[in-house]
Amino acid sequence: MLTHSPPFFMRVTSSGRLAMPECSDVVIKLVLEPMPGEKLQPFISGQVVRLGLPGLKRPSPGYFAIASEPENDCHYEFVIKLADGISKTISDMEPGARVEVDGPMGKGFDIGSYQGSDVYLLGVGTGIAPLRSVWRSIIRQRENYGKVAIFAGFLTPLHQLLTDEMDALSEYAIEVNVSVTTGDESWDGPIGFVQDALSEHAPSGENTIACVAGMSTMVDACTETLQNLGFNDDHILLNH
Repeated sequence: MLTHSPPFFMRVTSSGRLAMPECSDVVIKLVLEPMPGEKLQPFISGQVVRLGLPGLKRPSPGYFAIASEPENDCHYEFVIKLADGISKTISDMEPGARVEVDGPMGKGFDIGSYQGSDVYLLGVGTGIAPLRSVWRSIIRQRENYGKVAIFAGFLTPLHQLLTDEMDALSEYAIEVNVSVTTGDESWDGPIGFVQDALSEHAPSGENTIACVAGMSTMVDACTETLQNLGFNDDHILLNH
């Protein structure tokens, strides 16, 4: 596990909306780059950083998973659902504005020792942010892993994120399964929870790992489903 550095500064490169305009929840993609003359702090896929405003205690700093891959040494990318507080404040900052960063920290998804295995990535909502870091890293070394499948869940079709990016993953032999909790007349995909879609596909736990990220209830439900499918506990990876 990488130990994190003392707090340091980065600057805003860009921020832009990801969720559909009609969606009541606003989700952005935030990009931060190192200050001039400084290098990006290394990290493990799935790790988080704490972001705050330099010299200010309010709004309180918040923890956000890095959504870009460790091999990208130019910037950090984040997928953030906006709420009152630090996420909203940072989203309104102009390019070049400074942000205080603490980290990277946390266990992360250290999948390097599982080369040759199949990889399943399970997440809901903005919980796909740390999983994006994993699949983008796998793309750079696709030959080192077997089957790769993503199971992503969203509240409604309007809440879908990174749709174009996930659609393009078939080019890298990465299977994508998207389900929603509540459908509408435009939705012809699965309706239900991620663990339901996982049970239906029933992957074998042999020579397979699963990375799980999201709300605690979803993580617990997916972990139980994976155990029932024969996954060993040490092959069910959490990033915290």
